[in-house]
Amino acid sequence: MATKKEESKVARRKPPALTLEARENELIAKAVNEAEKRIENGTASDSLLIHWLRQGTVKMQYEKEKLQAEVELAKSKTEAIAASKRQEELAAEAIKAMKLYTGQDIYEDEYDD
Repeated sequence: MATKKEESKVARRKPPALTLEARENELIAKAVNEAEKRIENGTASDSLLIHWLRQGTVKMQYEKEKLQAEVELAKSKTEAIAASKRQEELAAEAIKAMKLYTGQDIYEDEYDD
């Protein structure tokens, strides 16, 4: 029977990721952990050190914020287009209902072309 110390050393394997994004996140986490080990051991390459130095700069933070703002803007534009389309549909339905209410033939416009 294994002791508690031996059991804690054995890493339990997580189930595989179900999505591509989750798998990507797992690999990124592993890469970051490996980079951290190399930096602590003093075996990190210059390019690894430069990468992590750049990640901590103010410029990089601004770039991340800018990217997030651009994503938010794109989402807002998409939502505005969808809302505009829905408004057009509602207006068309309202006009159709008013024509029906006043006794106009709602199909006569379709055959005029």
